[in-house]
Amino acid sequence: MGMKASRCSPITQPALHRSGGIAVILALGLLAGCNEAQNKFVQRPLPSVGVSAPLQKAVTPYLELTGTMAAYASVNLVARVEGYLKSINYVDGATAKAGDLLFEIEPAPYQAQFKQAEAAALAARAELVQAEAEFQRQSTLLQQAVTDQATLDRAQAKRDSDKANLEGQEAALQNAEINLSYTRVVAPFDGIVTRHLASVGELVGKGGNTTLASLVQLEPIYVMFNASDQDLMKFRANERDRRLTLAQLQQIPMEVGLANEDGFPHQGKVDYVSPTIDPQTATILVRGVFANRDRTLLPGMFGRVRVPLGPPVNDALLVPDRILQQNQQGRYVLVVDANEEVEQRTVQLGQLDGSLRVITAGLKPNDRVVVTALDRAVPGRKVAPRPFSLAVSTDASATAAK
Repeated sequence: MGMKASRCSPITQPALHRSGGIAVILALGLLAGCNEAQNKFVQRPLPSVGVSAPLQKAVTPYLELTGTMAAYASVNLVARVEGYLKSINYVDGATAKAGDLLFEIEPAPYQAQFKQAEAAALAARAELVQAEAEFQRQSTLLQQAVTDQATLDRAQAKRDSDKANLEGQEAALQNAEINLSYTRVVAPFDGIVTRHLASVGELVGKGGNTTLASLVQLEPIYVMFNASDQDLMKFRANERDRRLTLAQLQQIPMEVGLANEDGFPHQGKVDYVSPTIDPQTATILVRGVFANRDRTLLPGMFGRVRVPLGPPVNDALLVPDRILQQNQQGRYVLVVDANEEVEQRTVQLGQLDGSLRVITAGLKPNDRVVVTALDRAVPGRKVAPRPFSLAVSTDASATAAK
């Protein structure tokens, strides 16, 4: 409300003297007219606010937690035999394929041991051939009554002893071959090799295995998080208490977003759920696998994880998250009632869906929610509501975000 301003000019004292009594009468009448204009009441227009019904659409309920990333495979490359490091055949931090030679330990001593074992095996095989032939000859002579049983028994014992000796020599040959292969340290799978921890010419493998480097596989990568037992119950309730098989669990999508990323741009799938709940934390371990072709995700990173708790909820009510306010009673929105008065409505919040927030309780589909000019909407006072398209506003904000 306000008073209309007067534009009357003041009457000076010299003017009154010049005009005489008539001027006095006219001046008094003019002042009376000015006072009448100043006292006239002017109705101030009601504040205009934008209102919209809550947006209704199907929304998938999600569980959002913090997860950690772990390598799909990681192994320490060690020297399994003793010797001097002959060569390092990679660049620190390079990508290696399965079977690539990464380190070589001086092979000469082990090549000699292999040849020695091979020769011993050949000699044992020759002795066995001779012992077998002697046994067959003595067996024929016994049938002809030319020799006795004791001679045949000695021939059989010699044959069996040579056979056992050959098996021992072949085992020694195999062991020598294995030790020779250990002089070549190769990549067991595709991955990135860390910096080398031993230098060329250094004695490695003495007194135990010596770690030379590590191999880490980043494509794919694991993302793990711990869900509470209550979250597990919500999931089962949404799935109508079905016990999903491993194949069904591995079809559940899993999304990840890093701290500097909007939303959840990385897509993967759940591949493992622990069969037990940790009694100390009352949580269950869930693991997902992500392709990670661009290697954005690294072992040890933390990220925001989102997995669906069940099928989409139809006709969920959503309002812009920015219009939510808070007081001692909780979160609330401003609603215009049938009398065009602003009402403060306490609501229960659900999950975020882009720039919108799901309202699980406190609103009806036909409520007129104040979405613009919030500073003009005072609870208990009348406003002039004007329709506002919430869908158009949401699309515009999404376009701007892109």
